[in-house]
Amino acid sequence: MLKIAIPNKGQLAEPTQKLLREAGYLKSHHPRDLVVSDPENDVEFFFLRPRDVATYVGAGTLDFGITGKDLLLDSKSKAITVMELGFGQSSFRLAVGVEKSAQGIAGLKGTRIATSYPNILQDWLNKSNIKAEIVVLDGAVENAIRLGVADAVADVVDTGTTLKQSGLVIIGDPIINSQSILLRGQKTIDSIETENFIRRISSVLVAREYVMVDYDIEQSKVEIVTKITPGIESPTISPLHETGWVAVRAMTKRKDMHRIMDELYAVGAKGVIATEIMACRL
Repeated sequence: MLKIAIPNKGQLAEPTQKLLREAGYLKSHHPRDLVVSDPENDVEFFFLRPRDVATYVGAGTLDFGITGKDLLLDSKSKAITVMELGFGQSSFRLAVGVEKSAQGIAGLKGTRIATSYPNILQDWLNKSNIKAEIVVLDGAVENAIRLGVADAVADVVDTGTTLKQSGLVIIGDPIINSQSILLRGQKTIDSIETENFIRRISSVLVAREYVMVDYDIEQSKVEIVTKITPGIESPTISPLHETGWVAVRAMTKRKDMHRIMDELYAVGAKGVIATEIMACRL
């Protein structure tokens, strides 16, 4: 039975559960569950603190895990990144008070920097040849300067709004960019179960990139529209009851959906419909 770690709280928790449900797992569970068995798929899910997921997977205790890239890097875990999952995007940034913002990165030398990610910060300080004291806090680092325990902060941010509301100014480029990732233990053995799990997750991610486009078009315009919607291998074309017309079906990138629908309409396509794809295998 595969053992898989998933976040029990935070911004990654709900998107992770949604991804797994779309992949055919976690069909029912209670929000307070710590462990959920899925005998139908021969999988057991462990709800852990997001920061602990990489540690357990890296130690070989669990086979797979979903967490943030930032948490993996800070944990120094030996877990292997299988794929990025496309949600929970953020960046690790430095911020200071307004009065010190003009000094930029150079102003960090000899200061105290508060963070919940000491390993990521220390690696960056070493690479940047900056000597500074790291003050380790367990969250809410934006208050560290105001409360006098630090001169700067380093934290994972989405939009940076929280830092700005605390009167801080972001300086320098992002130290790292992060998002959700699927991890695998180094000791996890290849099997039908592991291949199926990875394939299911991948199929949902692919499906999220595509939509299915259906439309009717005159037979004489098939060559034109198939250049607009070439599909994966080629579009499916079926004759309609009305002579001279065919129905076309093709997968297309979600990001191009509206442009493609406009182009199809412009050349005379009728009944142009785009529908969601829940999962697929390419």
